[in-house]
Parts: sequence; structure tokens; C-alpha cells
Amino acid sequence: MPRPVPNRRMPRHHPMLHHRAHGAEARPVRISDLVLALLGVALLGGLALAAAFTLAAGATAS
Repeated sequence: MPRPVPNRRMPRHHPMLHHRAHGAEARPVRISDLVLALLGVALLGGLALAAAFTLAAGATAS
């Protein structure tokens, strides 16, 4: 038999929105986070270069 669904919504916790208590230690940055950030920056840079080359090619063709 399925469990009954509660009537009230469960509160969602957003850890990035809450302020940390004073004196709380910062977590160390993981290598995977750094790699993902670097890939994101490289992707955005590549898109910016592609857009610049496309705009430059369109300006010279006219």
C-alpha cells in the first residue's frame, strides 16, 4: 500500500543562500571543481573566438 503524501511541503534547504556562522572553516577546493571550472572558461573562450571570427568574416564579405 503506498504511503500517504504529506499535505505540507517539505522545506528545501539551499546551502549557498545561507550565511555561514562566524568562525566556520571553509571546505578545501576539490580538483574536479577546478577542472570543471577550467573547462567552462575554455568553452566560453572558444565560443567568443568563434563569434569574433564569424563577425569578422561577415564584415569582410559585405
